[in-house]
Amino acid sequence: MRVAERRERIVALVAEKGRATVEELAQQFEASQETIRRDLTALADRNRLRKYHGGATLAEKANESAFNLRVTENAEAKRAIAATAARLFQPGDALFVDTGSTTLAFAAELGRQEGLTVITNSVGIAHHVSGGGSRTFLLGGEHRHEAGENVGSLVVQQLAGFSPEHAVLTVGSISADGIRDFDLQEAEIARAMIERCRRITVLADSSKFQRMGLFHLCPLSRIHRLVTESPPPEDLMRALRSAGVEVLLPDSD
Repeated sequence: MRVAERRERIVALVAEKGRATVEELAQQFEASQETIRRDLTALADRNRLRKYHGGATLAEKANESAFNLRVTENAEAKRAIAATAARLFQPGDALFVDTGSTTLAFAAELGRQEGLTVITNSVGIAHHVSGGGSRTFLLGGEHRHEAGENVGSLVVQQLAGFSPEHAVLTVGSISADGIRDFDLQEAEIARAMIERCRRITVLADSSKFQRMGLFHLCPLSRIHRLVTESPPPEDLMRALRSAGVEVLLPDSD
């Protein structure tokens, strides 16, 4: 990979996550940490990123948390995806919902419904859903204040006590080989949810297409539905169709 290409992809990845560590970037791009530090220095000199000790964040939003950045990025698309996805579920349905900016918007839509059962590791999602009158189980574990989520082995252990029909997941990337995430602990929770449900609905805006997250979650063939705001690229759409994934758009209902 050329230096210029790698640096542009670093900017795109940091824009996706809000921030990234040198170690994460070195693993993602199969480069040494020293190479990544030089990349970050060059990008910071051009005001593309802001460096901090051990990583980088977006220059213009350096004081905001990574999760808050994710919430505001592509917000209109995420709201459209959330509204479409919420209409897929009816009273009596039980579903896992993992932590993410798009699933948080989805939970706000679910808060207008009653009669669901939602199992989640997100405090914000639990708040939205329970406020609407649905039964809610908040999984406990190590708490991450920034994203309002609980993570770690305790969450995974508690997941084993549930077997809902559905899991609704947000992802870091979706490509022909499946869905991926950028965060190890979030990926472990998503994998546990995938193992314990029958049907998976993925919520992903178009910025996630053809990206390559670090941690593989499952192949496309394990997914039942993808809800997104615009049609995927032709090659990805072919892979989705071949895998039997139903693609739903906001104006398709």
